[in-house]
Amino acid sequence: MDTTPELSFEFFPPRTPAGNDNLMAVHTELAKFEPHFVSVTYGAGGSTQDGTYDAVKNMLSAGSSTAPHITGVGTSRDHIKSTIRGYLELGVKRLVVLRGDLPGGMVERGHFKYAEQLVQFVRDEFGDDLHIEVGAYPDFHPESSSPATELQYFKRKVDAGANSAITQYFYNADSYFAFVEESLRSGIDIPIVPGVMPITNYATLIRFSDACGAEIPRWVRSRLEQYQHDEPSLQAFGLDVVTHLCFDLLDNGVPGLHFYTLNKTDPVKEICQRIGFQQTN
Repeated sequence: MDTTPELSFEFFPPRTPAGNDNLMAVHTELAKFEPHFVSVTYGAGGSTQDGTYDAVKNMLSAGSSTAPHITGVGTSRDHIKSTIRGYLELGVKRLVVLRGDLPGGMVERGHFKYAEQLVQFVRDEFGDDLHIEVGAYPDFHPESSSPATELQYFKRKVDAGANSAITQYFYNADSYFAFVEESLRSGIDIPIVPGVMPITNYATLIRFSDACGAEIPRWVRSRLEQYQHDEPSLQAFGLDVVTHLCFDLLDNGVPGLHFYTLNKTDPVKEICQRIGFQQTN
């Protein structure tokens, strides 16, 4: 590569004052890596909308280019338009646009059944004022019938106006590289940034992975199961696995790394330092 890969970090909006204090402390520490941007998630059906807005406002005020997540499921065009206008007034230049998940008990999907519909709406309403990130799934989404179908969904989002993509996390670099190659063959040439999930807890990782379709290699899963009640060994092993994955990705020219921080400082900081990124004072 002729440029340095870009770092970005994802946070989730807290629900308590203590959680907000922790979030801003984590953001302050990780911002020392000078990330290209940070993002803030949005709960199912927009359930954390106020928290997302407040976190975005605080991170922008702290000097970070901040991208709120926008989800379409269970909402209306007017609501999306109003929400984005509010973000533009704050100075937001980038959005992470996703279909989103229905909260438990909700049946009505609203005006946006698929992510590409929301991408197209944002592009039609706001032109090129916003950089649009979308999701991508090297280990294809559990609701997709096949990898080929998943690639078709991804291409529709790109054709609708996406500028770049962030993948779901994975632990087999070959699945990412194969997905990028297949995307290029399909005429998709936007940057596809790998999403990276540090491993810190066995039960949480298994739950997340089973829900989103992210594959954990058998040897990794077996070792994690062995260490699930031995936190120091699990975390040491997890750091080694994810560090090796990041080196593999960087050595093969990825455009960046997007870390799912889970609002924790130490695992992300340790990995970033191991792979050669330095913090400013």
